[in-house]
Amino acid sequence: MRREASGHAPLVIVGDVLLDVDVDGHAERLCPDAPVPVIDVLARRSRPGGAGLAALLAAQEGTQVTLVAGIGDDEAGRTLTGMLDEQVELVPLAFRGTTACKTRVRAAGQSLVRMDSGEGAVLDEPLGEHARAVLQNAGAVLVADYGRGTTHNASLRHALGDLPPSVPLVWDPHPRGAEPVARADLVVPNRSEAAGFDALAQQPSAPPGTAEALLKRWGCGAVAVTLGAEGAVLASGVGTETFAASPVDPNVDVDTCGAGDSFAATAALAMSRGASCAEAVAAAVEEAGRFVARGGAGRLAAAIPDRQQPMPYSGRTDAFDVAARVRRRRGRLVATGGCFDLLHPGHVRLLERARALGDALVVCLNSDVSVRHLKGPGRPVVCEQDRRRLLLALEPVDAVAVFDESSPAALLDELRPDVWVKGGDYGGVAIPESEVVRRYGGCTEIVPIEDGYSTSRLLTSLRAVG
Repeated sequence: MRREASGHAPLVIVGDVLLDVDVDGHAERLCPDAPVPVIDVLARRSRPGGAGLAALLAAQEGTQVTLVAGIGDDEAGRTLTGMLDEQVELVPLAFRGTTACKTRVRAAGQSLVRMDSGEGAVLDEPLGEHARAVLQNAGAVLVADYGRGTTHNASLRHALGDLPPSVPLVWDPHPRGAEPVARADLVVPNRSEAAGFDALAQQPSAPPGTAEALLKRWGCGAVAVTLGAEGAVLASGVGTETFAASPVDPNVDVDTCGAGDSFAATAALAMSRGASCAEAVAAAVEEAGRFVARGGAGRLAAAIPDRQQPMPYSGRTDAFDVAARVRRRRGRLVATGGCFDLLHPGHVRLLERARALGDALVVCLNSDVSVRHLKGPGRPVVCEQDRRRLLLALEPVDAVAVFDESSPAALLDELRPDVWVKGGDYGGVAIPESEVVRRYGGCTEIVPIEDGYSTSRLLTSLRAVG
């Protein structure tokens, strides 16, 4: 049954928050005292995990998000709070112990080992009045269970079962957590999670039967068993339906970490806007595929400098963080692009004019590979890392995102600025990126260039002097 959209009421996410850390490096030798690889660490990056990741993803869609969760009073907990409090409202649950932390060690993009720490859990204590009011006034509620005690809280379970009929309830379960309440409109276990709840789910050749068995067991509105690259199967009162995922390029290594959180958050957002369960699952399958194709949860990670190794820059993460903050504040995101080789006053004036059109400016910067493709083997004069550093030192620039292609079209489709700025007089000639910007609802602005300034002209002058 289709629900009426709940206006501008926030999406409320209830669940277990984790700190996810990726330790990235390279392995070129074995340890002399054991047959294990030695990892030379290049970077450590952290991000919210579990319910925290779901909340972050929803907030980046411009949605008001409230996160009801327990977080420990320790270093990991304080790191999580700092990552989340600018983008979501935090409502604490009674919590005892240290914050859960999952650390992946990776080399050449492959995970080698995961180390888990933190034994803390949410206590079975009554909800505060604020938490109850938040749930009652939600646009939709998503339960993101990671087996850390939240769904075992009797007071919380009662509040979830007592939600108003107009508030969609989506439940992402965990085998170590409590089973979903019957009030749930949509439950979204993955194949292995479903196996933890029902013996039939151990037969991967029959996911429709698994979904139907769990629907009967839980007595909820619908069950969607997610199948990774195979999509999802939905069981409801009207039967079963299969949703195929977009094909994945077999030649590309993908990181699926966080895909389930992306699926659950998208489904909850869709239902908050009036989508049926089937429409929400279709949207979630599509978005989870895009999420994995964009690099998964790893692209959201914030860099933590390693004390022994230099920290490589990651301009894309900075740019998407800026975009998320602007959207949360209902601001206007502006982007412009170019090589910016040999910065000159014309560049600065373009950036000043672009920044004046909105609340934050992201510069889409051609990588060294891209510049060589466009300008020839003698360019760039200044490497991309130094060009990025110079741009970030300029007052109008809030973030820089580097791209390798000839055009920033793919980056713009992902970043989705409200305004795309180009410099110069195009005289009716189509701007290549304009169609991408128009398709997602943005606009393109042409600003005048500063006469008398050109990188090519500067280089010609320098060669003449030399």
